[in-house]
Amino acid sequence: MSTSVWTDVSDLSSLADAALKLAARSWFLVAVAGQWIFVVYVISFYGGSAVQGNLEAWNEVVPNAYTPGHTVGNVAVAMHLLLAVIIMVGGPLQMIPQMRRHAPTFHHWNGRLYMLAVFVTSMAGLYMIWSRGRADRVLQHLGVSLHAVLIMSFAVLALRHAVARDIPTHRRWALRLFMMVIAAWFFRIGLLHWVFFNGRPAGFDPMTFTNPLLNFLSFADYLLPLAILEIYLRVKDRASGSGRFAMAAALLVPTVAMAVGFFGAATVMWLPLMVKE
Repeated sequence: MSTSVWTDVSDLSSLADAALKLAARSWFLVAVAGQWIFVVYVISFYGGSAVQGNLEAWNEVVPNAYTPGHTVGNVAVAMHLLLAVIIMVGGPLQMIPQMRRHAPTFHHWNGRLYMLAVFVTSMAGLYMIWSRGRADRVLQHLGVSLHAVLIMSFAVLALRHAVARDIPTHRRWALRLFMMVIAAWFFRIGLLHWVFFNGRPAGFDPMTFTNPLLNFLSFADYLLPLAILEIYLRVKDRASGSGRFAMAAALLVPTVAMAVGFFGAATVMWLPLMVKE
């Protein structure tokens, strides 16, 4: 093979790597923007309601989030919200290479705090689901419970490989953990896309939240992103230039879907409640 052909192949491979890296970074930036706007919403609505002594307002968004006299359950909900803020702020910082290189101590301790927070939040979520759940939403509760178990398992595996100094494996489990943690946001996005496509809450009662679509989303909101991540990791490591170009193009779909869902969630769900407060 001539030198020019080798050069062409090398250039194509480099271009494919650059395209895949740009697509992945674009997805990450959109996801982080959505999370941090959601953090502002949580602080504004839930924190604002707590400061005003109007905890009953929480029930407008999450049924039975606040129950008078149920101290343990109410504290669990409050801790869940507080830890969610810590997770959504600290988690993305763990994914930034510059933070790992230039602030390793921060990366180390923020990572430990992040893993502890997602573990405790998952436990609190399981308590909330099964202590205040409804019999007509058992399948959704099972989906959420599996989600929580996977989050805790991935956190343990990421920490285990970090302690063992197996950094490449640790990073893969950390990516899986990050994807699982932000998947709760994907449920909202998927639901909003469905409502937007139909022009109304078609096929389910927005007051009771019971129907096959919601049962499906309770599993798909995290299993589908996890599958996309696994495909991305394999393509990144093993695929040819054309395969990496194809993956880069494919990542545009969830990126655009997230951006649209983020805009819909912010304008339809979050901002009205923030303004109300």
